[in-house]
Amino acid sequence: MEIWDGYYENGSLAGVDLIRGEPIPEGLYHLVSQVLIRHSDGDFLLMLRSSDKDIYPGYYEAGAGGSALKGENAIDCARRELKEETGLYKGSLSFLGTYLSKNTIYVNYMFITGCDKSSIVLQEGETQGYKWVSEGEFIAFVNSD
Repeated sequence: MEIWDGYYENGSLAGVDLIRGEPIPEGLYHLVSQVLIRHSDGDFLLMLRSSDKDIYPGYYEAGAGGSALKGENAIDCARRELKEETGLYKGSLSFLGTYLSKNTIYVNYMFITGCDKSSIVLQEGETQGYKWVSEGEFIAFVNSD
């Protein structure tokens, strides 16, 4: 069972535990960190979601991310998800922004790394592949329907 902290819309802790898979009460939010990954040569990392995922199985997504666990702040969540889903941890992590969507507070980061591009480690059950794409290919990916 995965437990999350409940938050108010303004980002302050609500003192309520939320459980993955259970409805989030009206007026409460859970925290999700997302990390866009860029190589020092300018390429972006796309991760192929596992075909076993409930949402968008077998689709590429930009970067890594997921829900913050109880007691975890946004940046620690970003670092954990980045390492779990890609194996990456050496590089520069910078804040991009925050937005709300339904019952979720999304906190977004950019991670810049000079890693060996073949060193990506996949997380069983989460990712089943990856590819590095140029900035032009990335922009086309983000703008595709």
